[in-house]
Amino acid sequence: MATKKTSPSVGAERLASAWLTPLAFAYPEADNDAARLDLMSNAWLGRLTGNISPAALLNAYVDWSTHLALSPTKRAALMQTAWQNWWRMYVYSRSCQLGGEQACIEPLPQDRRFSDPAWQQWPFNAIHQGFLLQQQWWHRATTGVRGQSQHHEDVVTFTVRQILDMLAPSNFLSTNPVAQHATIESGGRNLVQGWINAMSDWRKSISPGEEEQPGDFKVGKDVAVTPGKVVFHNDLIELIQYAPSTRTTHAVPLLFVPAWIMKYYILDLSPRNSLVKYLVDLGYTVFMISWKNPQKEDRELSMEDYRRLGVMAAIDAVTAQTGAKRINAVGYCLGGTLLSIAAATMARDGDDRLASMSLFASQVDFEEPGELSLFIDESQVSFLEAVMWEQGYLDTKQMAGAFQLLRSNDLIWSRRLRQYLLGLPEEKSDLMAWNADATRMPYRMHSEYLRQLFLHNDLAEGRYCTEGKPISLSDIRLPVFSVGTVTDHVAPWRSVFKIHRLTDTEVTFVLTSGGHNAGVVSPPGHPRRSYQIATHADKQGMVDADTWQASVALHDGSWWPAWEAWLRKHSGKRIAPPSLPAHKLAAPGKYVLQP
Repeated sequence: MATKKTSPSVGAERLASAWLTPLAFAYPEADNDAARLDLMSNAWLGRLTGNISPAALLNAYVDWSTHLALSPTKRAALMQTAWQNWWRMYVYSRSCQLGGEQACIEPLPQDRRFSDPAWQQWPFNAIHQGFLLQQQWWHRATTGVRGQSQHHEDVVTFTVRQILDMLAPSNFLSTNPVAQHATIESGGRNLVQGWINAMSDWRKSISPGEEEQPGDFKVGKDVAVTPGKVVFHNDLIELIQYAPSTRTTHAVPLLFVPAWIMKYYILDLSPRNSLVKYLVDLGYTVFMISWKNPQKEDRELSMEDYRRLGVMAAIDAVTAQTGAKRINAVGYCLGGTLLSIAAATMARDGDDRLASMSLFASQVDFEEPGELSLFIDESQVSFLEAVMWEQGYLDTKQMAGAFQLLRSNDLIWSRRLRQYLLGLPEEKSDLMAWNADATRMPYRMHSEYLRQLFLHNDLAEGRYCTEGKPISLSDIRLPVFSVGTVTDHVAPWRSVFKIHRLTDTEVTFVLTSGGHNAGVVSPPGHPRRSYQIATHADKQGMVDADTWQASVALHDGSWWPAWEAWLRKHSGKRIAPPSLPAHKLAAPGKYVLQP
């Protein structure tokens, strides 16, 4: 399984470092007792800190507090703001007691915590207004401090926001009028049910084997139900070929490369939300990679293993199974990044088996990776490596926790309000079931991914190596279809948009409403969906992302039909469907069911 150590050409010292470093970092602890002790102590500390590096937080707060101390004008402005806020609250409180309703501050558009009319009654109007003023003051205190690094500013602002969100009056029965009304109305039954819900969550948190998926959405029964067969497998993937539902199919098959951070079936949820079913019903021969959920013994799986045993093995199997000389390939999230690496490698080596490439919410330039960068600097990555070194992988809950923190109001506190204070049942949907079905990340692969892509941006800057030789995204000459989502907090659309600058080919770009997941799972008929689409020809002058957004027409509805129309042009004539082996394991296979 280990990647072959092949040195690049003589004289490419920086490239040699980029190729050899991922191999070198994984092994020093085996030969150095002191390094092993450091790793063990950091791994132990990680259990107490939620795998957040104390040094990373300390560096950020020292940077902020030191530069704030060196900014007397900033401190004076904050003091003045504090006095103004106190006076505003005093005037507002007097006004409320006299029947006035003029708010002194409005919540942010996405903040729905105080939208219920009960929050406008005394004293809860004063309570939530005071909280919002405090929130605004702390934002001003942690931003715009002269001399503070942008990364440290982001970290301090983020952590302060997490503390304030935790202490919000909406989270406590004594200060939440909605929860108080529910308690009076139900005679306290909501609190009893909330306690039961809390204990159920606690049991799940300490019992890794306990069922995590909400509701009745079971893999193979309610989600991932499009018929098919596992036509190929190795130690890393199962390859699913879906059964045709039309008399003829397009000659060029379609291969999906999903991210291995989560299970593949976000692209095959319940039938009404399944992109796979949508395409099969339109006459496409669809293949899907289903990734293995790594165990401790898979700790040395590398990014190169994922390319070779994943994407390249799947391409080999698809062409062998169908007899097609070329295929269309689709990558989602990190799967799109890996597909781009594979496509650049194929272009370098003269392999022309790809007819087109589609990328859904996928980054190839990580200079501006969005809010995930809060968790990624040298200190944090080194700390996380120690945690992964001990257990051989990044645990599912560690990965899911980071994503939940990015949207803590929606994914943590509003959920606890509904289930713990109001005693409401958990919301059920196929997308939420998928979101709870996380996977592990192998130690070596995840470290390479964080260092080479996030920290060093080697892929965009031409330093990323496969098989010991550098690749360049500019070698890709395939027609590219790229999708960004407006509110994506994982792969910000402006970062995704950089595919225009990094490739020398025709790029069709779609910007759709929604976030990283809901924006992609956007079937026709979904309410309140819209998108923009435009094609940028090869050699055409560059347009920046904001200018593009301002100048491209907005269309109502799902972007799926627009992509299918583009895909149809690259899918050849209609032919009889390729055979589907009867004796093979039925979809969804075994790997997707691994706990």
